[in-house]
Amino acid sequence: MEYRWVILTRGARVTGSVLCGVLAVIVASWLVRDIRAVEFDQLLRYWAGFLDARPRALPATSGTDAVLLVVYVVAAVAALRSAVAATVLVATGVVTIAVRLPGLWSIGSRAMESSFSDDLRGRALICAFAALAAGIALLITAGAGRRPPAGSYEQLPTRPGPGASVTAFLLLCAAGAVLVAWEIRQVVKYPEVFPDWYVGGDRLMHGLVDPPVGWASVLTALLCLFAGVSALSHAVHSRPFGLVAAALLLPGGVSGVALAVHYELFDHFGSLSTETQLTLASWFFQAFVAVLVLIALAPRGFADVPGPFVPGYGQQGYGQPGYGTPGYDTEAQPGRDAGPYPGQQPPAPGYGYPQGGGFGPPPPPSQPPPGW
Repeated sequence: MEYRWVILTRGARVTGSVLCGVLAVIVASWLVRDIRAVEFDQLLRYWAGFLDARPRALPATSGTDAVLLVVYVVAAVAALRSAVAATVLVATGVVTIAVRLPGLWSIGSRAMESSFSDDLRGRALICAFAALAAGIALLITAGAGRRPPAGSYEQLPTRPGPGASVTAFLLLCAAGAVLVAWEIRQVVKYPEVFPDWYVGGDRLMHGLVDPPVGWASVLTALLCLFAGVSALSHAVHSRPFGLVAAALLLPGGVSGVALAVHYELFDHFGSLSTETQLTLASWFFQAFVAVLVLIALAPRGFADVPGPFVPGYGQQGYGQPGYGTPGYDTEAQPGRDAGPYPGQQPPAPGYGYPQGGGFGPPPPPSQPPPGW
């Protein structure tokens, strides 16, 4: 099987980085507004859901916005430097569109009118349109800026290795299934909140610039399932989407754990109802999955070269036996020798980065590698 290499032009990388920077500035401005209007400690307590939180004004953001700020900053840097810049821009654009889209109709609801001033809601609506435009522009940039690699010296897109792929698949799919199960329970037990729980309305309150709670939960579940299934097939896009999905899982898990510790719920765990016990377990599982997936997918993957994935031969590689030799340049590309780092010994003859695909010895020097 041949994989299509996707490299972004320099102009597309710069454009994508600038767009991510614009999105970061938009989120940062709202976080600064809340810190100044609410006070930082009270803002954190409000985000965590503490009942004794006493903010001076109603915050417009949630913990998800703090995570999105980090995502945008990382995406801006990755757009300039990463081999998977195209998929990073796609993942960032998709999440931005999905998160900001409900604001077009929820910002003007009666619940928001009674809680926020007209000036603040006007600015929130402008920011929602700007974020949506930037998200769409990211998708266009990632699609229009593609080109084939100009030479063997360029980094090719990387894929997660077998261990990271299996870890991401199991944990993200499990987390997605748990979120879906809780959403089903929510609709069955509280049918009166439907559809406000998912699309917003006058009966439920949420952050001014944030999507409704149900919408955010379903979005996170879909991202987890998509990234988990993609990781199982070692897809290039599984790393960016998996990292974003884990990042969106993190604030809910951390807030839940903080809430349980603050109210000493574990001291009375045995006396709690079964549903409350499952809720606590879900919070801890969500935080655990987020941290572990971030650790598993954050390291750089393996170069995307032609051929099927061949685990267990040499180290790890895609159609290239012996690829990933310890002490060698794991970002080596076809046509460029993978030499040892300074101070390290070369491998035994015949081992290392081969000149041809498949098993068996490489062709003689006078014979070009297959497919070249």
